[in-house]
Amino acid sequence: MNHRNLFAWSITAALAGFLFGFDTIVISGAEQKIQSVWGLDSVMHGLAMSAALWGTVVGAVLGGWPTERLGRRKTLIWIGAFYFVSAVWSGLATDSYTFMLARFIGGLGVGGATVTSPLYISEISPAGLRGRLAGMFQFNIVLGVLAAFVSNYLLGRYVNEEVAWRWMLGVEAFPAIGYTLLCFTLPESPRWLIVHAGRRLEGMTIFRKINPEFTEAQILQLTDSVEASAGDRGAPAKFFTRRLRIPILLAFLIAFFNQLSGINAVLYFAPRIFEWTGLAKNAALLQSVGIGIANLFCTYLGVWMIDRLGRRTLLYIGSVGYILSLGICSWAFHTGNYAIVPICIFAFIGAHAVGQGAVIWVFLSEIFPNRNRAAGQAFGSTTHWFFAALLTLVFPKMAEVLPPATIFGFFCFMMCLQLLWVKLMVPETKNVPLEEMEKRLGVAA
Repeated sequence: MNHRNLFAWSITAALAGFLFGFDTIVISGAEQKIQSVWGLDSVMHGLAMSAALWGTVVGAVLGGWPTERLGRRKTLIWIGAFYFVSAVWSGLATDSYTFMLARFIGGLGVGGATVTSPLYISEISPAGLRGRLAGMFQFNIVLGVLAAFVSNYLLGRYVNEEVAWRWMLGVEAFPAIGYTLLCFTLPESPRWLIVHAGRRLEGMTIFRKINPEFTEAQILQLTDSVEASAGDRGAPAKFFTRRLRIPILLAFLIAFFNQLSGINAVLYFAPRIFEWTGLAKNAALLQSVGIGIANLFCTYLGVWMIDRLGRRTLLYIGSVGYILSLGICSWAFHTGNYAIVPICIFAFIGAHAVGQGAVIWVFLSEIFPNRNRAAGQAFGSTTHWFFAALLTLVFPKMAEVLPPATIFGFFCFMMCLQLLWVKLMVPETKNVPLEEMEKRLGVAA
């Protein structure tokens, strides 16, 4: 089957994930310099580090509105503009307050990206390819993470220390411009055209390009099923209703457990965590590059498996990997066996990449009905980023008052709860058309 258009559009939309990964992680190489340049105490340092994440919370909360009203394509273009403005302003910031504002704007782009990009890819993808194509968003996130770690290492090593941190933050402007221009080549989501805009013929035209092997009868059947899922387009699409209680609970819990694994604490503060084990600063930065490489490889593995093994199976694998790696890491810090800590951290990254990392954005884009998908994606993304921001805000204080063994032990306990949740509640969405998923969860219009 010729899916050339489909792959090109999916990759373009997924590049929002590259900028997401780069933007959120690039600060890890600059965080200690930022603290010293402006003389920040632990509270202000936490605010500076989490400013982008609070912007992400707002971007996720509000991202559903333009995604639904303006369309997926226009929203993706605006996301690129936010990334560009934030990168330039962060690199030129003259004080901690303007820096936090600039980072907040970048966070708006990240929050919007987690709503719109996987949703767009999911809506243009056939059921059998949806996991792999929507999973490219996560793959691009970790590719951006790796690019940020490599960029930080090279700039930290070869650029004057006084300005290196500014270049670390500002270099993102180049990929941001490229991504924004590419978004102008995207078509609108056919499901948005049919369900929200009432433009049935345009939606059918795009469905033909996405599914060149379909007969006209199959295109008509697909269009009819999408249109039927819209219900009464004139009635308001209420979200917090009893009908949607199951997907809402699933969205909240997958996002909650994603962050209570400690993943953002490890990624944001990776150099500092490695320094706890006695590594020198440059060696710690280099170890962080290793995290990025491990994350990329295991995410590729997860994306490759997601349509083969299914979402639920990957969450099982990831949960067990979390528990083992975090538990051993806690024990290593408690007993002073620091040599195995980097191994545990790499194993933890692998468990996240294969499990939660590969699944979360795909799963969120699959469990809500067409009329509520933007609001559902926004709800799941908001939950994810609220807990990410909260954890990043309090982690510097946690590191001051709690021993590393206790911190990693807490994350391990939360992943035991995640394993229980996967067993008792999580449905399988592999190879299920979006309109059929609505029926299985009892949320069809």
